[in-house]
Amino acid sequence: MEATSGFKITRVKQSRLTNTSLENIPFGRYFTDHMLEVDYENGEWKTPEIKPYQALMFEPSLAVFHYGQAIFEGIKAYRDINGNVQIFRPHDNFIRFNISALRMQMPEVPDDIFIDGMAALINIDNAWIPNMENHALYIRPFMISTDEAIGVRPSSKYKFIILLSPTGPYYSAPMRIYAEEKYVRAVPGGIGFAKAAGNYGAVMHPSAEAHAKGYDQVLWMDATEHKYVQECGTMNVFFIIGNTAITPGLDEGTILAGVTRDSVITLLKETGLTVEERPLSIEEIISAYQSGELKEVFGTGTAATIALIKELKYKDYSMHFDTDSWKIAPAVLNKMDNIKIGTIPDIYNWLHKI
Repeated sequence: MEATSGFKITRVKQSRLTNTSLENIPFGRYFTDHMLEVDYENGEWKTPEIKPYQALMFEPSLAVFHYGQAIFEGIKAYRDINGNVQIFRPHDNFIRFNISALRMQMPEVPDDIFIDGMAALINIDNAWIPNMENHALYIRPFMISTDEAIGVRPSSKYKFIILLSPTGPYYSAPMRIYAEEKYVRAVPGGIGFAKAAGNYGAVMHPSAEAHAKGYDQVLWMDATEHKYVQECGTMNVFFIIGNTAITPGLDEGTILAGVTRDSVITLLKETGLTVEERPLSIEEIISAYQSGELKEVFGTGTAATIALIKELKYKDYSMHFDTDSWKIAPAVLNKMDNIKIGTIPDIYNWLHKI
């Protein structure tokens, strides 16, 4: 066992990478040789340990199984054209992680564990980063409550873990989206803005119903009137209407403040478009489609970066789009990809070099 920069490090004897192909590797199915693990007990974080990727042993009374104190983040690292490893905007995910922790009554994770631990882990497993177009190393930090007792109260113990997963393209084809009329994802005053595990568990049933109808994801509507669009499945959503890019605002706390969303807003403004963060009704979208002003619709998120939408259905009305003719979303995606791999300068200081 090593002790480096405050981390205990135990390395694998033989890497599994020798038997793993990283080409077109599916999302979230394979994990690197090591993981970071650290416990929170008696009001403090213990010494973090980087250890071989392994199973966890828990009592069935573990608090997270019963009361759902669980949060996570999604981040990506890339290898640039010079072979350097860069993490995309990890400090923004660090801030959002602790916002989620506060809402879920969990302890904040310090920077030296979240950022430095992530960097140390990637440094050890950097050979797992695919050196291919549209490939990356997906980073999954998460925290769970670990009291071994049943009772509706905040846990006194927690476990923070970081996993690494090489991945290829997330969505390989434009998507068909179904506007949900019955179920809702979040309500004002709830936890929609937090990246809490429960948010994702709650959407699985309506998402499965949409899949059964032939759609890839759900476009969520507001909880009060089912009139205003919110998020699109696991992504924020943008609509290009005329010379304006519109995306739902964050004011009500029902939408995740996406890091990719924020990056796309910056790059859209550079194209000369006006960007509006505001309530957007499905009626306004349909009206813009019928008048020919609705130019492009796409989702944004860490996993997909930008996912084109070729069909949007609301009730019995379907809107179809020729994604092959689009200019704006592909240009923004291309610029963001080139920033990540270093072929154009990172003037925004988005990249954290390992």
